[in-house]
Amino acid sequence: MKFKIKQTSLKNVALTIGAMALLTSCVNTQSDKTYENAVDIPVNQEMVAELTDPPFVPTPVGNRLAKKLIVDLEIQEREGEMVSGVKYIYWTFGGTVPGSFIRTRVGDEIEFRLKNHPDNKLPHNIDLHAVNGPGGGAESSFVAPGHEKVFSFKTLNPGLYVYHCATAPVGMHIANGMYGLILVEPEGGLPPVDKEYYIMQGDFYTEGKYGERGLQAFDMQKAIDENADYVVFNGHVGAMTGDNALTANVGETVRLFVGNGGPNLVSSFHVIGEIFDKVYVEGGDLVNDNVQTTLIPAGGAAIVEFRVDVPGSFILVDHSIFRAFNKGALAVLNVQGEENEKVFAGEIYEGIYQPEGSVIQSMPTSGSSKPKEEIKALSFEEKMKFGKDKYMATCVACHQGNGQGIEGAFPPLANADYLNADVDRAIDIVLHGKSGEITVNGKKYNSVMTAQALSDEDVANVLTYVYNSWGNNKTDVTPEMVNAVRNRK
Repeated sequence: MKFKIKQTSLKNVALTIGAMALLTSCVNTQSDKTYENAVDIPVNQEMVAELTDPPFVPTPVGNRLAKKLIVDLEIQEREGEMVSGVKYIYWTFGGTVPGSFIRTRVGDEIEFRLKNHPDNKLPHNIDLHAVNGPGGGAESSFVAPGHEKVFSFKTLNPGLYVYHCATAPVGMHIANGMYGLILVEPEGGLPPVDKEYYIMQGDFYTEGKYGERGLQAFDMQKAIDENADYVVFNGHVGAMTGDNALTANVGETVRLFVGNGGPNLVSSFHVIGEIFDKVYVEGGDLVNDNVQTTLIPAGGAAIVEFRVDVPGSFILVDHSIFRAFNKGALAVLNVQGEENEKVFAGEIYEGIYQPEGSVIQSMPTSGSSKPKEEIKALSFEEKMKFGKDKYMATCVACHQGNGQGIEGAFPPLANADYLNADVDRAIDIVLHGKSGEITVNGKKYNSVMTAQALSDEDVANVLTYVYNSWGNNKTDVTPEMVNAVRNRK
């Protein structure tokens, strides 16, 4: 059977097509045009860039037109805390480490206004890996304290890029915290997700050892030797743990913009208990699916995306694992929502097992025959302060900032019946370690607590801090009590 189209219908179709073509030609959007190069994309009006402190990111660009984008960034040299009790003079872009997150789209014309605060001691500049031009902008942005430099560039390549200071000695400026990320979104923006966060790893080199109290100076020789005392996310130990942990809900998609300022170490970025659905390799166009751990070079970045399917605390680490649990490269993503036993059923069997053999592990000592002179607490207030410092330097990775522990792995210290029942037992565990099953607040744990190489003074301080925090029984542990347990036969 043949169908015939009436002539009047053909006429109507032609009129409709013509009208649609006319309407389309009147819509003045950049997406209607094909540009051979991003440099040809015209800008539409002027706007001030939204800059955010880590771990937060600015609003996605979406479908907005290319703009003349004003980026106003101030360099600040300021004292901060590397870990509780350890001070450090950071050099920063915008007052934070990493520096402010800059979000742009391809075709934007960036007018970059770089200010060096008049209280600063040194000149600085900025090298943005998103720039096509000499020094990534460094040659145009060298600025003395109390001065401002303005330069401009066009964003030609979509991707996630590092920026850093490039003033000599370059490594020293980066090692003191002068790095951040700039995102250039493709036309039309990135696909929407539920949560986005900004994370950047850096390695720090101090004259004192990890956790040594006081104001620590930068150690150039350690930096040259690549012997980092701290490897941290977002500038300091515990930046995204405890009350500052990242958050999400079951079923949400999470996008992490992850950078590595270095200056020396490559990051093996991993989320314990999750698989990356997508990794934008090195922050570019190549997308890798179903990835467990992704390498991020010093001076590089990656975008990782995953969906959270079950509730719990998910630990973000550099999987060069001693960096995570001993140098600070650890963060937490707390996920709330309903359990899903089809995805994860939890414990279904309990048996006997001795992790790493039956011998208690010991923390290594320095091997020095001459002990370092120890600063002793002269009051209860000092005991609490010194104890907190030692806790944050030694215990926080496993037992967390508020003593809540890690579900299924490390028992809580907060309002812990096992801890409060026997102070001598607690001292003995710190001194000599413990393995095997224990029950804390009605839940069973079967892991290893390593013996700690701490002095009687340090043990007394840290346990006094723990016992007088988080709803515990307020025991004041003395060095004499520790010594008695140490020498008990």
